[in-house]
Amino acid sequence: MNAPIRDFVTNYAASQPLRLHMPGHKGSADGADITEIPGADVLYHPMGIILESEGNAAALFGTQRTVYSVEGSSLPIRAMVYLTALYASKSGKRPLIAAGRNAHKVFITAAALLDVQVRWLYPEGRGNLLSCDITPAGLEACLKTAREKPTAVYITSPDYLGNMADVAGLSRVCRKFGCLLLVDNAHGAYLHFLPESCHPMALGADLCCDSAHKTLPVLTGGAYLHISKTAPAFFTEAADAAMALFASTSPSYLILQSLDDANVKLSSSWTQALHRAAGEWEEAKQRLERGGYCLVGQEPLKLTLLPKSYGYTGDDLAHILEEKNIYCEFSDPDHLVLMLPVEYDRGLPDRLTQTLLSIPRRAPITTAPPALGQAEAVLSPHEALFRPAQTVSIQNALGKIMADPTVSCPPAIPVVCSGERIEKWAVAAMEYYGIEKVRVLQTIP
Repeated sequence: MNAPIRDFVTNYAASQPLRLHMPGHKGSADGADITEIPGADVLYHPMGIILESEGNAAALFGTQRTVYSVEGSSLPIRAMVYLTALYASKSGKRPLIAAGRNAHKVFITAAALLDVQVRWLYPEGRGNLLSCDITPAGLEACLKTAREKPTAVYITSPDYLGNMADVAGLSRVCRKFGCLLLVDNAHGAYLHFLPESCHPMALGADLCCDSAHKTLPVLTGGAYLHISKTAPAFFTEAADAAMALFASTSPSYLILQSLDDANVKLSSSWTQALHRAAGEWEEAKQRLERGGYCLVGQEPLKLTLLPKSYGYTGDDLAHILEEKNIYCEFSDPDHLVLMLPVEYDRGLPDRLTQTLLSIPRRAPITTAPPALGQAEAVLSPHEALFRPAQTVSIQNALGKIMADPTVSCPPAIPVVCSGERIEKWAVAAMEYYGIEKVRVLQTIP
């Protein structure tokens, strides 16, 4: 497989041109850092090397169309919400998305900006902030009794802890009720390249986003919007406009080259390395379980510990590992999340396992996180986002209406969404997760 973007930029830099264009360093900082000059194509109006490279990616992932993002999955998520709104409009309907409650804040703000209505889907059992187990049976029951059929169903899989939804089963339910299936697959770009693909595009999703930079050999910011072969052709026609609506007009060619070069790697030896790594990390997980650790999640390249049973909080373990120069993806009182590499020095799985098992086991911590409720929606997210707001301490937020749920990433999942009332359970949850201040409406409607 070729790499047309990389080859163009390499040849351009080698010609030692007089750069009378952006960026201001004129190639002195990095000769491969260019802009959309003649021959370099235009990211969201591609007709040349970018279109060719995206075609290579589409062939790899088996999609109708794959569009590059140099702004992470945030951009494709906004584009998916916009495309859903356009799709509903073509049918003369109000856009409505039924979404798993563990959606990333970008989905929430996109829906608010575009005035797309959201109906939250909650897990059947006791859930937590990071996970929302939506089963095909549960989704079918929800859609069967819905007064208004949603335009689309939106799920996060894998979620932040590595739990993977039954995308194939959910897809069948969506087809039965005439709904689109959108998947935030930010953490699962590599799933297509396992011995048996479990990528959303292979399992029936209509649209999905991948943060290539999270799990593939791609620079930070590189991502994809995927459109399935069975999705309406309308999406392929409107995809570039949907991305351009929210995107920067100064795309990074360093990231584009990284996405382009990844096509070559993913069609060759990297896939073999992935298969080997998945097996070795599975063996490491089994050793940790035998050693007393409790694990959660099915995602092969994510190690998520529930360390309270081992006598530590997730934050405790993260601090211990940092002292050993090991830095994790995320920790909170209940979880420790590690994103595992594909290419590494020989013996790394064994060394990480030994390090974790060398931590003395202590008496289990029995305190449980506060139960999460279902917040009352007083206003739509759109209405709440455009009303005067103020920042208050969480202790003074009880009874007020959430404006912009400014939560940090990771995990970027708000306890209460825009337009919802902050109740006692929400105050307790935000205190538990270390949220000290929130943005609330100045007046309560």
